[in-house]
Amino acid sequence: MKSSQTAYVILGLLSIESRQSGYDMRRTIQGSVGYFWGESYGQIYPTLRRLTAEGLITPHGQAAKGRPAKGRGGRQEYSLTAVGHARLREWLALPYRRDPPRDEFLLKLFFGRDAGPEVSERHLREFQEQNRRLLATIEEIGRLGRERNAQHPHFRYWMLTLEYGVAQIRAALEWSERAMEVLEQMESEAGRRAGKKTRRPAKRRS
Repeated sequence: MKSSQTAYVILGLLSIESRQSGYDMRRTIQGSVGYFWGESYGQIYPTLRRLTAEGLITPHGQAAKGRPAKGRGGRQEYSLTAVGHARLREWLALPYRRDPPRDEFLLKLFFGRDAGPEVSERHLREFQEQNRRLLATIEEIGRLGRERNAQHPHFRYWMLTLEYGVAQIRAALEWSERAMEVLEQMESEAGRRAGKKTRRPAKRRS
């Protein structure tokens, strides 16, 4: 199988639960790995076809004339094959890659001097609000997970990733408070410098 992270996301999802359609997988991603893994939903269906052709997943059941049977809501469902499960385990054992992040907030902060501290302050307040909302969402997911899935064999692994996310967000919010203090100080200094430039020199007495 050619290197494709989308393929391994699909194999991983099907290792947790069989009989999932592409639509099911998209919904599962949105409520789980989507919080830390930006998946291209447009790649799901082409990847499902490729994985089927390679024998790593299989459509559930066969209808008349050799066509794949449809599952819930008329959607095609898939299951992981033994070969697909083995391929997933091989990939899981490989060293992980750290792809460079693309964070426009940090990019704008890095070049922020050209806009002035008040602009970066505005971005920072938005950053704080987004992270507070995300933290509340993830903590609610954790609460529901403990209520509904505590006995699931994958549960502890899910909670480890969730706890990492909570720790990251809390650290980001703590950093943002320090960053706001720095920006406010820079804005105050800029205001004082502007005041000195506009102040007229006193007239000398004759």
